[in-house]
Amino acid sequence: MAKKIVSDFDVAGKKVLIRVDFNVPMKDGAISDDNRIVAALPTLQHLLQKGAKVIAFSHLGKVKKEEDKKGKSLAPVAERLSQLLKQTVKFVAATRGAELESAIDELQNGEILLFENTRFESGETKNDAELGKYWASLGDLFVNDAFGTAHRAHASNVGVAEHLETAAGFLMEKEIKYIGGVVDAPKRPLVAILGGAKVSDKIGVIESLIDKADKILIGGGMMFTFLKAMDKEIGKSLLEEDKIDLAKNLLTKAEQKGAQIILPVDVVLAREFSNEAAHHTASVDEIAADEMGLDIGAATVKLFGEALSGAQTVVWNGPMGVFEMSNFALGTIGVCKAIAALEDAETIIGGGDSAAAAMQLGFADQFSHISTGGGASLEYLEGKVLPGIAAINDK
Repeated sequence: MAKKIVSDFDVAGKKVLIRVDFNVPMKDGAISDDNRIVAALPTLQHLLQKGAKVIAFSHLGKVKKEEDKKGKSLAPVAERLSQLLKQTVKFVAATRGAELESAIDELQNGEILLFENTRFESGETKNDAELGKYWASLGDLFVNDAFGTAHRAHASNVGVAEHLETAAGFLMEKEIKYIGGVVDAPKRPLVAILGGAKVSDKIGVIESLIDKADKILIGGGMMFTFLKAMDKEIGKSLLEEDKIDLAKNLLTKAEQKGAQIILPVDVVLAREFSNEAAHHTASVDEIAADEMGLDIGAATVKLFGEALSGAQTVVWNGPMGVFEMSNFALGTIGVCKAIAALEDAETIIGGGDSAAAAMQLGFADQFSHISTGGGASLEYLEGKVLPGIAAINDK
């Protein structure tokens, strides 16, 4: 069932609450990466141009105790948003009360305010019913554009939606189209590339993709648990001992379902976890007991490139090596280039480190879609129902 989107609403003169994902990285009180703010602009600009009174709200970081609030105010975000929108964004340093209510009452059509970090309210993450109802009372309509928190049932997404007509913003609509599309009706062949440190983080995704993907390419730290499951010597490489049997079962299950799991044939090895460490490339059959694998090798990049050839849908989640260290980033760069070179495929990055890698490496505009939610995109790829999406009204 298709979900309502923001363009289905007549918003002129209406107070529109919009849950955005402004959970941006901060360093010394300054925003170090504004990608999430930029990603919300199309929906905000649409609402402002259509004459809505826009009330934006978001969380920022984890806030468990009073002292956690230090450095977590959204004030710097309001400032950056003002620059990006080229209009004043009024910031209200409160999450409820008279100051917020009167600021909303004073809003004119085409104006916007941002109120303080939703997690300054302890009831936010508990989906406190009274808090959700209060926030809903501040507006006439609700737009959810925060895919990054769609896998959580919080007061600011699910709670508010229980009391107001709710639509997806354009960013949320895109996430539903691309990542939901992989789950529901991918164009084939579908090739999935999975990396990152741990198998345990991706169990649900691998199991789901075994049923859906034509090929699954596995790199990153998690490859060593699979190599160990195939009785290979992996030296001091990252290993989840308690997941070896699971890896064996996944390999068997893939074989039974006709999905091909393709593992690396060579790795970049070093004796220390350091960019300065002496390193060399060797076959996965030649890993010495005192070495650790920190990236996939050139032969694997070539193998993965060949496996991607002809793919119609590609979904990538997790880097191929320790890409933060330049000597162990070549596998991730190689895979990035191979995906970017595909001409007719829908190419999707499932958030998290792989999204950071693609942006850092300058490939951001060469993918069909880069997800803004790491945990949310993983759960969506698993086929789970995301509460934030479920709460949006159907068309």
